[in-house]
Amino acid sequence: MDNQTILKELLSFLPQSLIKVDEPLKKYTFTKTGGKADFYLSPTSHIEVQKIVKLAYNNQIPLTFLGNGSNIIIRDGGIRGIVISLLEFNQISVNNQSITCGSGAAIINVSRRARDHHLSGLEFACGIPGSVGGAVYMNAGAYGGEVKDCIDHIKAIDDTGELHIIQGEDLELDYRTSIVQRKHLVVLEATFKLEVGDIHTIQATMDDLTQRREDKQPLEHPSCGSVFQRPPNHFAGKLIQEAGLQGHRIGGVEVSKKHAGFIVNVDNGTATDYEQIIAHVQKVVKEKFDIELKREVRIIGEPVD
Repeated sequence: MDNQTILKELLSFLPQSLIKVDEPLKKYTFTKTGGKADFYLSPTSHIEVQKIVKLAYNNQIPLTFLGNGSNIIIRDGGIRGIVISLLEFNQISVNNQSITCGSGAAIINVSRRARDHHLSGLEFACGIPGSVGGAVYMNAGAYGGEVKDCIDHIKAIDDTGELHIIQGEDLELDYRTSIVQRKHLVVLEATFKLEVGDIHTIQATMDDLTQRREDKQPLEHPSCGSVFQRPPNHFAGKLIQEAGLQGHRIGGVEVSKKHAGFIVNVDNGTATDYEQIIAHVQKVVKEKFDIELKREVRIIGEPVD
């Protein structure tokens, strides 16, 4: 199916305002890098998402989902086919001790809403820049907490567009992984089950974690967050620092001088710069310590021709 035909099919059930053609994806990533999407769609309902997925599935059109672009690198050649943004799914509602939110809601905002309703359990997420969908996808965590601790259930669709409700205990959440990843599911909505707490205690915890994050992380530059998973019995940032790689630069991208676990865009860097410096860091750490650093950040899309 050519792009003109795809556009015609999309317009049969989506308003034109929700469809962008040849859209630069660097507008939507924290690294400020990435090529163009053939089609960038911003559906506003689960039904619209299901229709798009079914169209793609039935016609073998490549399909990619994006949250808020915080832990992802999109290659400079962009993404073929359809990219679906889930940022319109940003509603957050509270019912007793449960919070239900769309997958496009920022997990930071969910943690703040929990605090405002005297609910404890999401304090750890007060500095995580990702979306709810991304947080579930990789079982996001920080400062001793993780999504696994408080998720109740999710609504997700598979690659045929079929809707599933999956209970927390069936998500197989582990360190930076989940059944959502392994089965290529797409989270549309998540419900967290929290505990009643004291708002002042909750706020104090969030203030402490926020300060610790600001002190340690290079928030002044675009980045994709923590680049590497934590190796067993080690810390990625410490290994990179001990390998003498802090400040190492390729193009406009460098290993942060503030925190070696971060790679920052300091001067109009490209996704290619990111890929090259990540590979270099992995190579040097392997040579020096015989430890393989596995990426936490996802790299998707096409290289430049």
